[in-house]
Amino acid sequence: GQIPPMSPEGALASAASAAGRDARRAGRGPSDSYEHRGLYDRCITRGLPGSMMPANYGNSYRIVQGPGLVAITYEMVHETRVVPLDGRPRLSPSIRQHMGDARGRWEGDTLVVETTNLVDGYRGADPEAIRYIERFTPISAAQIEWSFTVDDPSTWMRPWTFAMPLTRNDDEAIF
Repeated sequence: GQIPPMSPEGALASAASAAGRDARRAGRGPSDSYEHRGLYDRCITRGLPGSMMPANYGNSYRIVQGPGLVAITYEMVHETRVVPLDGRPRLSPSIRQHMGDARGRWEGDTLVVETTNLVDGYRGADPEAIRYIERFTPISAAQIEWSFTVDDPSTWMRPWTFAMPLTRNDDEAIF
C-alpha cells in the first residue's frame, strides 16, 4: 500500500526538478503567465496516469475496440488514446508524447497496455526509463479493474502498482 523508496538517482533528479520549478517561479505571482500553469490547468492533457484518475468532475471513460486497436476516451480534457493491438513496432525513442507510445495485447480476457516514450514521468520518474503497464480486467458485467504499474528502476527501488474499479454507467454520457 505504499510507493517504494526512490533510488539515490531518483531522489537527486526529483530534488533538481523541484529546485528548477521554484527558480522559474521566483519573483513572480502564481498566475502571471501560462508558464506557471501546467498542461492540465491549460486543458491540454492530464497525461498518464492522470487521465484515468478520478477528479472533481468529468470521470467518464469510453473504451471501444476496432480491428487491430482499442481506443480509450476520457471525458476530462477529452483525450483519446489509440492503442494498437496489431504488433506494430514502437515509435523511435526520439519521439516523445504526453500520453506516450502505447502498445496493447490480450492475455486471456485482460487487455495489457505498455506505454513508453513519455515527455514527463509520473511522480518524478525518468521519462526516458519509465514504462507503464496497465491491465484492464473484467471483474463483472458492470466493472473492469484497471491497474497501473510504474516501472522505472532509475527512479524507484522496485516497480509499484495501484488499481481501481471502472464501473459501467450508461447514464453518464461523455460530453
